[in-house]
Amino acid sequence: MERKVSRIYLTSEPEIIHFLQVAWEKTLGSGFVITLTDGQSAWIGTVSESEISQEADDMALEKEKYVDELRKALVSGAGPTDTYKFNFSKDSCQFSFEKNLKDVSFRLGSFNLEKVANPAEVIRELICYCLDTISEKQAKNEHLQKENERLLRDWNDVQERFEKCVSAKEAVETDLYKRFILVLNEKKAKIRSLYKLLNEVQELEKNIEHKREIPTCSEMTTDRDSIYDESTDEENEIPPNPSVLTSATLKRDDSIISSPDVTDIAPSRKRRQRMQKNLGTEPKMASQELQLQEKEKPEFPEDFETSVHVYYDYLRA
Repeated sequence: MERKVSRIYLTSEPEIIHFLQVAWEKTLGSGFVITLTDGQSAWIGTVSESEISQEADDMALEKEKYVDELRKALVSGAGPTDTYKFNFSKDSCQFSFEKNLKDVSFRLGSFNLEKVANPAEVIRELICYCLDTISEKQAKNEHLQKENERLLRDWNDVQERFEKCVSAKEAVETDLYKRFILVLNEKKAKIRSLYKLLNEVQELEKNIEHKREIPTCSEMTTDRDSIYDESTDEENEIPPNPSVLTSATLKRDDSIISSPDVTDIAPSRKRRQRMQKNLGTEPKMASQELQLQEKEKPEFPEDFETSVHVYYDYLRA
């Protein structure tokens, strides 16, 4: 059974302190036992579930809301002290309580109590319950205090570990950063050395190519000069002038053509014989001209590039 003891002041006797105890089995809405005492006398009453439902119907409230109001007024003590007013008539043994809302108050409930023949037993029971509750609360407080101390120690341990972890993390980060800087500098130095080596190799290749080009050009110039000298030597050998031969032949032809016609047979024979002689000499002269032209043509060497230069010199000449 759950219990709740509270201190209240009655409207009829505000100078006297009364103690109110409410006890219930399952829930407050299923019914409860109410006990009221002033330290000398005691009154007790039982409120059933049907009475609670009847009070809720009289106030036009749902049962859950009415039970919640009962809990606030009799058990929880929620709200200001002047929110709820308690009245008790010793003559009729009727206990009632009201709720104040600004300037308006309405009755929450009214229950009939019975006077206890042996109030000392009830008072002793209340005192024992209060002492047990105090002891229980004190033990609970001590347990909570120990739990708080344990949690505080754990918190301190966790905080120390956390600080150590943070310090270790910072140390590891610093070490990793230093190693990273060292590796980075080594990589940079290696890249610079490789780049320098690459430049040296490129310069060496350029020098080798330049040295190869110089002898080749000199050899080509020497070959070209020798070929040019040979061609000029051949050209210096002056062949017989074909124009002279041709002019002489033309003169003879002109003399033959311009000579007067002869009607006798002997002269005609002589003329035919002379013409045959001229025809015989013309092929010889043509063959001599071909021989001169072949002599003027230079002999081309087997090298193609040299042949091109020789042919170019021949055209220039």
